[in-house]
Amino acid sequence: MQENLQKERIILGIDPGTAVMGYGLVKETGNKIELINLGVIKMESLDDHMLKLQRIFEKTVHLINNYHPDCLAIEAPFYGKNIQVMLKLGRAQGVAMAAALSRNVSITEYSPRKIKQAITGNGNATKEQVAAMLQNLLKFKETPEFLDATDGLAVAVCHSFQKLPTGKSGSKKSYSGWETFVKDNQNRVSGLKIKK
Repeated sequence: MQENLQKERIILGIDPGTAVMGYGLVKETGNKIELINLGVIKMESLDDHMLKLQRIFEKTVHLINNYHPDCLAIEAPFYGKNIQVMLKLGRAQGVAMAAALSRNVSITEYSPRKIKQAITGNGNATKEQVAAMLQNLLKFKETPEFLDATDGLAVAVCHSFQKLPTGKSGSKKSYSGWETFVKDNQNRVSGLKIKK
C-alpha cells in the first residue's frame, strides 16, 4: 500500500549516434529503479545523413508514444578533433531533442564523463565497465547486442541518480519546451522564430 504513494516516473535515456543510437528506459519508484527496456536503432544501411536524422526523429517519437516517459536524459556529444563527426553527432542529438520537445517531454543533457562517474564512480570508465555495473544494478543477464544500448541506459540511470532540482547543477542542462531551449541556445537556432 505504501509503495503506491511513492512518486513514479519513467526516464528515457538516449546515446545519440548516426550509425547506432542506443536507448534505455527505466521506471523510478521512490529510490528503486527498474529496467523497462533497452535497445539500439541501427542506421548503417542508410547512406543519406538526412534519412538517418529522419529515422532518429521517428524512432524517438515512437519510443515516447509507446512508453510515455516523464523526461528524456541525453548524452552530450563529446569534444573530439574531427569537426565533421562532432557536427553529425550534434545533429543527431538535436533531432532526438526536437522529437522529445514535440511531445512536451522535458530534457536533461549530461556529459559522457558525468554519466560514467554516476554509474561507476569513475569518469574514465570503459563502456564495458559501465555495462557490467548496469547489469549488476538492474539485475539483467542479457548481453545487449551493442554497448550503445547500455550507454543509452546509463544516461537514464544517471538522471535517476540526480536528486538536485532540475537545472541546479552546472553539469547538466534542462529544457521544458522550445522557448527555454531557444533562449539558452541563441547561437544554435539563429533565424528561428518562436510563436507565442
